[in-house]
Amino acid sequence: MAAADPPIAVPRRGQHRFWLVATIALTLLPIVVAVALAPRAGTRPGPALVWLLFVGSSAHVGATAWFYTVPEVRTHMRAHRLRYVWAPLLLVAVAAVAVIAAPAALLVEALLGFFAWQFFHFQKQNLGIAALAARATRVRPLSRIERHALIWSGVGGIAALIAHPALLDLSPRVSLTWLFDGGETLFVVAAAAGALAMVGRRRSERHRAFVAVYMTSLLFFVPVFIFPSPYAAVAGITMAHGMQYLLLVGLLSAAPLDASASPQLGVLVMVNIALIAGLALSQASHLHTAHGAVRGLYGCYLGLVMAHFVIDAGLWRLRDEFPRWFLSRRLPYLLGPSA
Repeated sequence: MAAADPPIAVPRRGQHRFWLVATIALTLLPIVVAVALAPRAGTRPGPALVWLLFVGSSAHVGATAWFYTVPEVRTHMRAHRLRYVWAPLLLVAVAAVAVIAAPAALLVEALLGFFAWQFFHFQKQNLGIAALAARATRVRPLSRIERHALIWSGVGGIAALIAHPALLDLSPRVSLTWLFDGGETLFVVAAAAGALAMVGRRRSERHRAFVAVYMTSLLFFVPVFIFPSPYAAVAGITMAHGMQYLLLVGLLSAAPLDASASPQLGVLVMVNIALIAGLALSQASHLHTAHGAVRGLYGCYLGLVMAHFVIDAGLWRLRDEFPRWFLSRRLPYLLGPSA
């Protein structure tokens, strides 16, 4: 790969600060907005909240399709067809058949598993963003305790969500309320461990922006424990996750390797792909009450969302060579001096 590598882009002063500040804002503001705009029980959300949910959910999943338009990413995908071609196709096919064939009651239980995976994907993204924040601010990488604290605080939040499936608009046959206390305890212990690990760092290793990113990631699931409204408890963290992702993909699309390419055109292509694919996903997501083959489109929607989990898990894993190479060429300021 080295012989064909394009030159690394030279980062401009302050670029990493923009990403850090924008990430913090796009994590906190959607949660605040969701709480403020959450409709009263028995009423529908307003158009502003519906639009923000579309952008933070369906559009952000649709943005994953942009990676298939990037030549160097396609080359990587051809070398790893199992993850990037066959696994997505299999997930879509199996989910479509399962939704058509499964009884409605069984589908509800299966959706609990789907949502558990989805929110674990949220927290894995938070872990990646915190790791990038450490690299961007040139401080010591996340310690094992700091990483585990992030993961287990997310697991605690997921357990609390599963314990109250009404927050996910689900009504399973089996009561899982007993999970809530365990999830709450796990969340508190993990959050305390992560906070103590931050305090234990030397002052030079506690860059303010890094600490802010880490703590917002650590406490990401707090709304689940506070608010009884699905929109206040879940919509905010869903939008925050999607906005974080769209920010990163937007920055990547605005940093083409070809010096003659237009950054504006790159962003425009990405945004159009995200909107078109997002609209299709949004329409399919409302077909869970349909019948026959039409209901299979809802299964396709679930399969595509799960494919998004699988694809992203490969493209953003910084311990692998290709994600580091790709980021170092397009966004070198996120990887620090060792990029």
